[in-house]
Amino acid sequence: MRAPNERGGSKPNQGSAKNLSPEVVCLVDDDPSVRKSVGRLLESAGYKVDTFSDPKPFLQHLANHPVPVAVLDIWMESMTGMELLAHLCAKSPETRVIFITGHEDPAAQATVMQAGAFGFLIKPFDDEEFLTLVDRALGHGTPQTAGKE
Repeated sequence: MRAPNERGGSKPNQGSAKNLSPEVVCLVDDDPSVRKSVGRLLESAGYKVDTFSDPKPFLQHLANHPVPVAVLDIWMESMTGMELLAHLCAKSPETRVIFITGHEDPAAQATVMQAGAFGFLIKPFDDEEFLTLVDRALGHGTPQTAGKE
């Protein structure tokens, strides 16, 4: 059962008392299976997800919509995630950026983290770790997770 549009939920990422609508996370990845699986994961946690298969439509969206958190693939065909981060830093410095990649690349990780990325995960990543990172990027404390030590 999907809960993203329910109001007044008890999940910390459901919004503040002033704003009970789900918080928006933009997902930019050129792999349709990643967009589908990560999008569903975010929706299951109560987020509204805007997905983009290419950075250019995302940048057009950014021009007219606030983007609190963007989850970006680092290696895409038309523009790398690092190039997209540079655009975000210039056009929307308040956006928190989390990178996801299927390739372990310590140099790329160091570069994007120094440039201001909020997080960096290698696919496949732990769902709880990812959702905790998104929650923290939105300014929420670390949610309590049962059974995790």
